[in-house]
Amino acid sequence: MSITSYVENGRPIAFSAVPCLAFDEFQQQIIEAVAQHWRVCSFFGMETANTSGSSHQPLKLIAVLASESEKRLAVLSTQVESSFVSFTPACPQFHMFEREIAEQWGVTPVGHPWLRPARFHAPYRDKMAQWPDLEQKLFHIEGGEAHEVAVGPVHAGVIEPGHFRFQCHGEKVFHLEISLGYQHRGIEKTLPGGPHKKTPYLMETMAGDTTIGHYLAYCQTIEALQATKVPPRAHAIRAVGLELERLANHTGDLGALGGDVGYLPTSSFCGRIRGDFLNMTAIICGSRLGRGLLQPGGVRFDLDTPERLDKLLKAVEQAKTDTNTAIQLLWDSPSVMTRFENTGRVSREACLALGLVGPAARACGVARDVRRDFPTGQYLIEKFPTEPCPESMTGDVAARALIRWHEMHDSLRFLLELLPKLPSGGIAASTKAITACQPDALVVSLVEGWRGEICHTAITDSHGRFATYKVVDPSFHNWIGLGMALRDQEISDFPLCNKSFNLSYCGFDL
Repeated sequence: MSITSYVENGRPIAFSAVPCLAFDEFQQQIIEAVAQHWRVCSFFGMETANTSGSSHQPLKLIAVLASESEKRLAVLSTQVESSFVSFTPACPQFHMFEREIAEQWGVTPVGHPWLRPARFHAPYRDKMAQWPDLEQKLFHIEGGEAHEVAVGPVHAGVIEPGHFRFQCHGEKVFHLEISLGYQHRGIEKTLPGGPHKKTPYLMETMAGDTTIGHYLAYCQTIEALQATKVPPRAHAIRAVGLELERLANHTGDLGALGGDVGYLPTSSFCGRIRGDFLNMTAIICGSRLGRGLLQPGGVRFDLDTPERLDKLLKAVEQAKTDTNTAIQLLWDSPSVMTRFENTGRVSREACLALGLVGPAARACGVARDVRRDFPTGQYLIEKFPTEPCPESMTGDVAARALIRWHEMHDSLRFLLELLPKLPSGGIAASTKAITACQPDALVVSLVEGWRGEICHTAITDSHGRFATYKVVDPSFHNWIGLGMALRDQEISDFPLCNKSFNLSYCGFDL
């Protein structure tokens, strides 16, 4: 790629250094980059001053791209008014980003194949000269023998709301339409003008099961904008918290996958072991979800006594033994593996075209992981993680289960090696005023959460306040992967496929 501004993960650049291209050149640059295996981390709009005299207020479009092979991030921008030519026909991974931009800003991506609201919320602009014709109805297949099955948005128990519409012929699913937005809390809309005193609490609750992942991305952002150097011991404790969060959720998912096929031994064992991992986080900071553990500049809690450190280390060692026993039961049960194998397959080609991330991508044989490709903090020191065996990455439920097990092995090894040799020293840099951020700057902060890549992009104004703060949860990329996994499957496979992705509703509906 040429005429772009390259950035480093968690390092600020002057916003004026981001090239603002004519739209045709902007689009050509991106399409060529995607053809060279770059992918879209984030694509969003921000308001600009209207200096053209047009009836439409201009909108600046900003794209953040990543290349795992080149280990580089790129940012570029353009300016549009009421419409622009859709990227989606040439680059499908833009499809949800463009739906979001149309809904938020009233700018039409012309030629988008399925332009309907992403979340069904009120527009960010109150006064619109023209509002795009967003299609409200769901996809529908015609035919006398075709039928629809609607699930949700209200589900049994405490499952979050989401609507699924299956287009079927008999038991075979032709297409799954996923409609979200029922959890929309308007968090992103409250972030400009910050950081505020309440901003940290919003970051910790972006997705409740990814407290440390999202808050770490925010901390990296603030540290970049304040030129704060985090102590080595704090980096290590942050990594411990992040990997415990990964272990707790992967353990819960593997147990739930066992439950979805009626295999209760692993389901029961993993439910208990997941609680053990959550309790390990509580040993560090008192919260099982990691609330309050992190702060810009470091962490708030230390493993400051030999007794606490020894208690945590013994708990990790015991959990390693317990998970080996519980999860090996899955692989040793032919009835389980028969249900997992060849169910909900997503091809490597589809994964690349759609821009899937995290375990869902790695299960398709696409090796992308922020900890290895764009490392920060402790991951700059540790060679982590290892890549899974390519032969097992078949893109089906079995692969999505196996990748979790592989990552659990990696995380457990990482913790058992790191905890006995935690760096000495302080756990937090000296704090600065909440408003003391670099003005007119842009920073991209990536973290490998347990679901995959978390991307926070902050742009500050001339006073050092957030002009724009964009969050992309891994679920934003991966919901379309679930839809693809159901094609040509039996409708009874949906619960199993759904759990094998285990995506976040509230993480999508920011």
